[in-house]
Amino acid sequence: MSLSRRTAARSVRALGVAAASAALALGAAGYAFADDIDFFSASASCAGGKGVITVTDKDPSGAPATVTVYLENNNADVRRVGDPQDVKGTAKGATISFAEDWEPNAVYRVHIEPLNADIKLLKTPAKACKADDTTTPSTPSSTPSGTPSATPSASPSESADTESPAPSEPSAGGEATPAPAGNDVQPAAQQSNLAETGASSNTGLIVGIAALLVVLGGGAVFFGLRRRGSGDR
Repeated sequence: MSLSRRTAARSVRALGVAAASAALALGAAGYAFADDIDFFSASASCAGGKGVITVTDKDPSGAPATVTVYLENNNADVRRVGDPQDVKGTAKGATISFAEDWEPNAVYRVHIEPLNADIKLLKTPAKACKADDTTTPSTPSSTPSGTPSATPSASPSESADTESPAPSEPSAGGEATPAPAGNDVQPAAQQSNLAETGASSNTGLIVGIAALLVVLGGGAVFFGLRRRGSGDR
């Protein structure tokens, strides 16, 4: 019985040591995976007409790294581009930029620490950067040539109703009848009636005839009454 307990205890200890070793191994593997050189990339581009070398770190662990860029010629460093820069990677990618007026088809070496490794050699595009064209196209004039003047050259003539009425011919009585203003023209019949009611040379004749008729009517009434009185006797 005691032998079986010893065997079981040893087995448990062996399993514990194996688990701890596996955990350490996985941790070390995870750390190495986080600092893999494959998480780093570099590219050459233009910004504002000037060359830029951009390095991207997609290390999800966020482990810090130091990036140094060198210009290469025949597999030898010619010069360093700027100063080394630190970066902490992210899953989406953290970027840093080096200002460099690179020439077409130039080769650069990007060194990563603490990996002590280089990204694959970077070759620039075959076309150099050009300054942005800042020329602004001219805008056409908002007012085209030959536009007629807004103010008319001649004002229209006044309407007929604003003209002063011409005096009418004098009537038979010697008085002049004013012409109606505007377009309100009175009929000829109304003009003749107005002329008859005014002063006329036939007024005396009309009055004489009227008086004669009155006298004749009074005589007729007088003789009629007298004849009736004689008949009653």
